[in-house]
Amino acid sequence: MARLYWRSRRFENSSFRSDCLHGLVENRIQTVKPKRWNGSTEPLSAKSIRNVWATFRSFFGWLQVEFQFPNPAKEISAPKFQKHPVETFSKEEVERILKACVYSRESKTEERKKFVMRRPSANRDQAIVLMLLDTGLRATELCSLIINDVDLKTGKVTVRHGIAGGAKGGKGRTVYLGKVSRKAVWRYLASREDGDDPDAPLFISHAERPFNKDSLRVLINRLGSRAEVKQTYPHKFRHTFAITYLRSGGDVFTLQSLLGHGSLDMVRHYAQIAEVDVAQAHRKASPADNMRL
Repeated sequence: MARLYWRSRRFENSSFRSDCLHGLVENRIQTVKPKRWNGSTEPLSAKSIRNVWATFRSFFGWLQVEFQFPNPAKEISAPKFQKHPVETFSKEEVERILKACVYSRESKTEERKKFVMRRPSANRDQAIVLMLLDTGLRATELCSLIINDVDLKTGKVTVRHGIAGGAKGGKGRTVYLGKVSRKAVWRYLASREDGDDPDAPLFISHAERPFNKDSLRVLINRLGSRAEVKQTYPHKFRHTFAITYLRSGGDVFTLQSLLGHGSLDMVRHYAQIAEVDVAQAHRKASPADNMRL
């Protein structure tokens, strides 16, 4: 759709642009196949259908403004979909993942009893896990950090403006590290030869290359597998940060700022989950009920 738009913008005469766009769209429709770009012919999920609806609604809205075309999308209400439950880590699961950062899987030989070895990337992996948990950063945001973005004295972490995959519009923001996370990052940087280079990537792979969201996902998945924690992926730490923040008394507006959300929609969803947790906890711990008054 974007290509159609820019092709049409090349022409100065609006009526000619309109006729040209008609032809381009008709040609595109005739070549559309049921198979998607990844080769799949499986039905789309309800969420994906809603995303497609939003895309076409926006596109037809632009056509209406630019060429006074009727907007058929106005007559179609947004497809409904059921949100998946937000998955978070328990305290025990986080502890197991942190332990998996440090030690290898248990091994044994004919000559030796069961033993574990300290992993060479222990400091780095612990720093990554704690930073994801403590800041709620997106995977792309964490991978884009350089050493100068982190102030280990104050815990201030600057997410620079324009980071791809970051807040809407690539807006910059500030998040914070606690004492435990700061210590972990300091320990990791102290072990690196370029740990005092402000322009060096904050986290690097064994090949001394910056992480990207795919390599980070693989790392976190392997740590989860080693720790025997199911469904371990970077964004789950973001969910855990948000829910834990609200459970600990944080407010939704500050959380929105820390997460870099453009609206309160997702934050309200987190708040609803936190409220359910509070209600369940009260049912278990109600003094009047437990005293059997």
